[in-house]
Amino acid sequence: MDPLQAFRLDGQVVIVTGATSGLGVGFARAVAGAGGRVVIAGRRAKLLSDVASELADEGAAVRARTADVADPDDCAALAEFAIAEFGQIDGLVNNAGVGEARPALKETPEQFRNVIDVNLNGTFWMAQACARVMRPGSSIVNVSSVLGLIAPRFPQAAYAASKAGVIGLTRDLAQQWSGRRGIRVNALCPGYFLTEMTEAGAEQLAGNLERNSMLGRFGTQDELNPAVIYLLSRASSYVTGTSLVVDGGMAAL
Repeated sequence: MDPLQAFRLDGQVVIVTGATSGLGVGFARAVAGAGGRVVIAGRRAKLLSDVASELADEGAAVRARTADVADPDDCAALAEFAIAEFGQIDGLVNNAGVGEARPALKETPEQFRNVIDVNLNGTFWMAQACARVMRPGSSIVNVSSVLGLIAPRFPQAAYAASKAGVIGLTRDLAQQWSGRRGIRVNALCPGYFLTEMTEAGAEQLAGNLERNSMLGRFGTQDELNPAVIYLLSRASSYVTGTSLVVDGGMAAL
């Protein structure tokens, strides 16, 4: 078999959460480009509708549903929606996430809980909802962060804790589901990419990257998309329970 064909997602259905902006939109577009059908989800209905229209205009087989991943019922409803629309779920990109840089002593219980609820708890609720209906051979990609592996160099206690938690969660779900259910579970750990979440501090982050990464720059969506497709596709059929770091060399320093 041509090895490149292993990266195709023809006939597969993939849910992408956090798909109203930033990396999530790029992931959805990449799934469609690899031949997959995509279900996009997010909390902002108007933005979600706009993204769905864009993707449809580009030829994607796309469906959209608003969902708050911090709500287990919303996650279950999203999985049911995907089954109702496409008849199956073969992949999940657990991309929904929030986070702000603030000193730990100034972080309120509500602020900390909100980040954990979306980034960590929401990852679990979505994975659980999808795993219940996924077939053997399916793949879950939990989007963590390089900041789950290294010191953030900015005050981000809640975000760093949530993303480190996602990595631990990924290992556990992989050991539970890979052999028994045939569902692979891996984490993707991006470094800094210019998105809605990072644009406010882009200048400061750029300086941090120059000092603290091997490539010394932000990554681009096109440099991250192949990693997502790899983890979703048959190309990574012998890969589970691991964390794929795409960070321009931050974690290696």
